[in-house]
Amino acid sequence: MQRLTVEQFREAGKTPLVVVLDDVRSMYNVGSVFRTGDAFRIEALYLCGISATPPATEIHKTALGAEDSVAWRHFDTALEAVEELKRLGYEVLAVEQCEGSTKLNEFTPVEGKAYAVVLGNEVKGVHQEVIDACNGCLEIPQFGTKHSMNVSVTAGIIMYKFVF
Repeated sequence: MQRLTVEQFREAGKTPLVVVLDDVRSMYNVGSVFRTGDAFRIEALYLCGISATPPATEIHKTALGAEDSVAWRHFDTALEAVEELKRLGYEVLAVEQCEGSTKLNEFTPVEGKAYAVVLGNEVKGVHQEVIDACNGCLEIPQFGTKHSMNVSVTAGIIMYKFVF
């Protein structure tokens, strides 16, 4: 299948995207985001607040080793991660239903620009102070009875948009 080794992955070019998890409580969701991040070859995953970090059996169960290939860092708060990313020149977007948000289908990433997206807690979403610190919000249009999706599913949809 011509898959990259972990070392080859680390050396390979990356999608200029950092995914920030803001207090994601499920280690299985964290692991799933690692695995999807590996598939789309993101730059890094920032785990913030109560978001678990490797090594953890539950993360490994869904990451299947992607926690070894995808670069990651832990921050005490997502706000600290957002502030650092903005200092480094990233455009930081919260993935949240907000007044004035940009629908994902109407968003086109600028080629060559570095982005970060912030995904929130499974119940409470992205903290308001984090949303306020971001450059804007992306929203995935939804047409059913629910007003949210699983955070790892959302991460996959968002990463796909930045790659294709």
